[in-house]
Amino acid sequence: MANLKEIRNRISSVSSTMQITSAMKMVSAAKLKKAQDAITAMRPYADKLTELLQSLSASLDDDSGSKYSDNRKVNKVLIVAITSNRGLAGAFNSNILKQCTLLLNEVYAGKQVDFMAIGKKANDFLKKKSTVISNHSSLYEDLTFDNASTIAEELMAQFTSGNYDRIDIVYNKFKNAATQIVMTEQFLPIAPAEGAENLSTDYIFEPSKIEIVEQLIPKSLKTQLYKSIRDSFASEHGARMTAMHKATDNATELRDDLKLKYNKARQASITNEILEIVGGAEALNN
Repeated sequence: MANLKEIRNRISSVSSTMQITSAMKMVSAAKLKKAQDAITAMRPYADKLTELLQSLSASLDDDSGSKYSDNRKVNKVLIVAITSNRGLAGAFNSNILKQCTLLLNEVYAGKQVDFMAIGKKANDFLKKKSTVISNHSSLYEDLTFDNASTIAEELMAQFTSGNYDRIDIVYNKFKNAATQIVMTEQFLPIAPAEGAENLSTDYIFEPSKIEIVEQLIPKSLKTQLYKSIRDSFASEHGARMTAMHKATDNATELRDDLKLKYNKARQASITNEILEIVGGAEALNN
């Protein structure tokens, strides 16, 4: 059995860890509320805009289709991996990295697959697996639509210039504080909505369909990327809050066990001392 000093040191260490995890939980809980409100308010607008553009793109003739709808034979793929800059968030980052590895080794096996990292964890891991064309970890220092738009413009330029035939986004979709859903979304080319070709298109467009598509598609793509990053940001704090809550509970349980062990060891030590004193007194009397 460990001596009393060792147990006291372990109790002190566990208590310090518990204070850290508890503080991190409170910080993430505070940030989660703001991030959750932002993505909840944005998601309906982003989804409806994407649906509108998909339907409108599907109604265009092949000759008048947008350059962002150009379906080419897929030989070169770019995957945008959205993670966080920090760890201690449970399986939040590892789930994204597993999905990226699956896409690299199985889904797009035999094709050229490059990555764009949004988040330090993605960059550190993926640069060992494949080519990372750019790293935008600094985005989280000032997460705004304008800064996300710059990344979206870079992605659009990569596609229209023919550098890549397909661009996917891999991120965690926020469901609630305890649940994040790993999503793989096609960013470019724009995929027509299911059943869009069968929808009625008896509308009057002003200006023309082509002009509307050319102006709205870049905005829709920027919104889609920003929504994905916002989803991931909210998911990160939800995952970290949950992970730190569990860590705090485990540390509390471990501390209580150590205190019980300490008290038992202390009681045994006192009992031994009493027995020694009684034995010594009896020896003197004899």
